[in-house]
Amino acid sequence: MKFINILKIAIKALNNNKLRCFLTMLGIIIGVASVITMLAIGQGSKDSIKAQISEMGSNMIMIHPGNMQRGGVRQSSDDMQSLQVSDYEALAELSGVAAISPSVNSGGQLVFGNNNYPSTIYGITPEYLDIRKLKVAEGTMFTEHDIKTAAKVCILGKTVVDNLFPNGEDPIGRVVRFGSIPLTVIGVLESKGTNSMGMDQDDVVLAPYTTVMKRILAIDYIQGIFASAVDEAETEATIDEITAMLRLRHKIKEGADDDFDIRSQQELSEMMNSTSDMMTILLACIAGISLLVGGIGIMNIMYVSVTERTREIGLRMSIGARGIDILSQFLIEAVIISVTGGIIGILLGFLASWLVTVIVNWPVSIQMYSVVLSFVVCTVTGVFFGWYPARKASNLDPIEAIRYE
Repeated sequence: MKFINILKIAIKALNNNKLRCFLTMLGIIIGVASVITMLAIGQGSKDSIKAQISEMGSNMIMIHPGNMQRGGVRQSSDDMQSLQVSDYEALAELSGVAAISPSVNSGGQLVFGNNNYPSTIYGITPEYLDIRKLKVAEGTMFTEHDIKTAAKVCILGKTVVDNLFPNGEDPIGRVVRFGSIPLTVIGVLESKGTNSMGMDQDDVVLAPYTTVMKRILAIDYIQGIFASAVDEAETEATIDEITAMLRLRHKIKEGADDDFDIRSQQELSEMMNSTSDMMTILLACIAGISLLVGGIGIMNIMYVSVTERTREIGLRMSIGARGIDILSQFLIEAVIISVTGGIIGILLGFLASWLVTVIVNWPVSIQMYSVVLSFVVCTVTGVFFGWYPARKASNLDPIEAIRYE
């Protein structure tokens, strides 16, 4: 029997049971749509994390005091004073370092007139802006002269400006107090919004590190160092270079623990990507269960179809239809159900992904591999679960089939 004739018979048989055919497709439709949507949400969150880490400085290196044991007691990194201004100055000479800034910070209350707002002031150098991908939207950045003289000047983030100047006043030139220290506002940072961990990047005050060290904290050491590698690919080599320099300067013996801790954005990116990948795989596996259920549904309906049409199969075989023709007919029916369900599921997956973006405002990125993979899987599912009932139909004895009631 010609393939075209078998195809027509299969389509006619499905057409005679439209509702049952649609209900059989439903498992495949939901499964394919779920896989595409879940993978799109997972990939979207991954891309969002990468973009936000890139905005923070993808080649950024953070150096902080590390935990150490002294007299058998492990000291907290907050109590350590292992980083000095001279360390920052020495690291600035390394060839792999593109930009570097010391860092000291203090939390406190900012006051202007009748308005106050709790925030954190960071003592840094102008190079900190390049490292953290920050820009001054209004006013100017403080200078090296301001750092040398520990000038009482500051740069405000957008969140701080909105809370201290709620009526829209121009903050430039105004004097705000941090605790008891008056600081003249010389600039406002460009807004960056929240990062991937939900932290407000605009809730910040920047000042010369000498000002924070001497006038606010009254300390002679620095709490951290921020640096950026010349190139993202050179980050690990730069970290090794920094580690060697600090171990030498701090006279740390071979085999002894470092009294500092170095982290890079690459480590954060890898950790976040790993978590995101695990969640994406978990979501895809849950969605994939729908495909399995859909396949079982196809097998179940094909079994019912073989039972219902036993006499029809016997009559066709008695007038010359071969077992391969019967096998092909039922197999084609199963494939048509799964492929049609797959196409509808793909369209529904695109629609669901779009709705997630519009309604929930989650980042979504549909990957072509997820579309191709889900379509291939649903086709294979149709063939796999449709083959056994089709084989049973092709092996029926024509005489027994005709006698079947």
